[in-house]
Amino acid sequence: MKKYTIFLLLMCCMVNANVKMPLLFSDGMVLQRNKEIPVWGWADANEKVTIHFNKQTKTIQADNSGKWMVKLAAEKAGGPFELTITGKNKIIIKDVLVGEVWICSGQSNMEFQVSKTINAKDEINDSNYPMIRHFGVAQELNGTPKDDLKAGKWEVSNKETVGNFTAVGFYFAKKIYGELKIPIGIINTSWGGTNVETWTSRQAFEKSDDFKAMITDVPTLNVDSISKLFAVRMKERVEKIQGTPVNADNEVSFKETTFDDSNWGELNTPGLWENQPLGNLDGVVWMRKTITLSAEDIKNQAILSLAKIDDEDITYVNGIEVGKNTVYDTKRVYTLPANILREGTNVISVRIVDTGGGGGIYGEASDLKLTLGTKIIPLDAKWKFKVIAVKTALSPNSYPSLLYNAMVNPLVPYAIQGVLWYQGEANVWRANQYKKAFPLMIQDWRTKFNQGNFPFYFVQLSTFDEFGGNSKKGSRWAELREAQSETLKVPNTGMAVTTDIGNATDIHPTNKQDVGLRLAAIALNNVYGKKQIFSGPTYKSQEIKGSQIILTFNNIGGGLTTPNSSELKGFEIAGADKVFHSAKAIIKNNTIIVSSENVSNPVGVHYGWADDDTEINLFNKEKFPASPFRTDNWEMITANEKYKINP
Repeated sequence: MKKYTIFLLLMCCMVNANVKMPLLFSDGMVLQRNKEIPVWGWADANEKVTIHFNKQTKTIQADNSGKWMVKLAAEKAGGPFELTITGKNKIIIKDVLVGEVWICSGQSNMEFQVSKTINAKDEINDSNYPMIRHFGVAQELNGTPKDDLKAGKWEVSNKETVGNFTAVGFYFAKKIYGELKIPIGIINTSWGGTNVETWTSRQAFEKSDDFKAMITDVPTLNVDSISKLFAVRMKERVEKIQGTPVNADNEVSFKETTFDDSNWGELNTPGLWENQPLGNLDGVVWMRKTITLSAEDIKNQAILSLAKIDDEDITYVNGIEVGKNTVYDTKRVYTLPANILREGTNVISVRIVDTGGGGGIYGEASDLKLTLGTKIIPLDAKWKFKVIAVKTALSPNSYPSLLYNAMVNPLVPYAIQGVLWYQGEANVWRANQYKKAFPLMIQDWRTKFNQGNFPFYFVQLSTFDEFGGNSKKGSRWAELREAQSETLKVPNTGMAVTTDIGNATDIHPTNKQDVGLRLAAIALNNVYGKKQIFSGPTYKSQEIKGSQIILTFNNIGGGLTTPNSSELKGFEIAGADKVFHSAKAIIKNNTIIVSSENVSNPVGVHYGWADDDTEINLFNKEKFPASPFRTDNWEMITANEKYKINP
């Protein structure tokens, strides 16, 4: 027994003594050229560790906690090499290349894989590029900064692997490799549906005048503790709002006309409940609407339109199921069976399951209606609601910093050339505040990586007709694009405009090739000395002359143009009444003259100011699209929307 105990103690010591490396340091990795190369890991307290790479050898002693880091001298592009780390054990990392390393991050349009893009089969067939490597960071969230990733590995680009690569990152890397012929590494750390706040560290918020009050309410706990606290607070908050317990008691009767919903809460409809007192709720919610019909009404064919429902619905009329759908951004239009409606009281009941992100009945008020022959009964305004289940698991957007902690902090301080970023869809409701939140995140990452103001290039949101927004009623998507444009004031940033390659009915446009190429054009010009036009026209100034406004632009390249010399579209003009009218716009001497017979004394111009900006068509001759803009400074619809912690 004594010998066995000694053996166990020796084994424990041997296990503890092993030098350990972050997952990012593994076979097939790419190191950044022409910069100091941080190499770090863990060992026994005060253990001596020797690092050998190419012709370099460095020795370091781990600190009292066992952490150690060295900085290798800059290396030229090349490889493959071996990276050897020796302590009481020895680690050999093979097939190491030195070249260009870019982090690719954001939400679903960065996560979007090569296999889903247009011409995916051809792209996969042309993917044998052993010098292009992709590291996929496993998705995880955490309440405090982690030292290492949950999982992840380097993969060489080929037919078997490339289908799962970030498409934007791969097409970017393919272009850069084609120009430089040196190794390219892309580190893909992205998660669909996530807001910018979850990618920003707690320390950044604490130092920000705009966000430090918010962050004081966020607990600093491990993820399990936060999850339990989140569940308790969410349930308490929902019960306080709706005035009844969160449970499914009597749920089977909620669809019936005889059920009494007088003690239920009310929601403005259409409208996501995230933007109402319910806040950041994921779970199961019943919603009911009672209407009164005449005998004449029920003689006609009936069509029930419920706008869009995020995420899933089962819809009943007078207790009978009339339709269901699981696609969050699809309009619900259900033709009602004959004899389902009654003279007098009728009840529409909808069981909604929200799996994450936005929730509820949303979209256009005009799409929320009951059509009876030629008669239309609006169904917007107040609906009754009851939450019967709260999803207790944390989502990335439950609290700030959750993804920074688990999916960015473990990458620090890996040597990189820069960052590619595609995100913003989850922040459109707070577009005005994004003007501060996005630059804060950029500065945060630059501070953490401690490699100066490295390039940070991002993609401006393309068209998506989420709310039918426009100049008349306001457009959250246009305001978010404006916030992205203003972020170009941050040093060493760049923006790829995608107004011409989006899809108004699909938030995930499949043309990611051009997105990657446009980001690559910025990098080739700014970083790699391949001077070229890399941007479309950007608004510079306006001059009012009588009934006309003359617009000037930066980044006109070879000159302003429109495809096939067609008529310019997307320009609107307004007077002091702030009412915008479609305008005539002509190109003259690389300026644009805008006017409308409806506006005799113009004040401001909008271009592409809509959720769906598909038709706008101003370009430069190098075929880069102009970024949407406005010339006024009137208050926008997201002006007062602020990031809040719910529950």
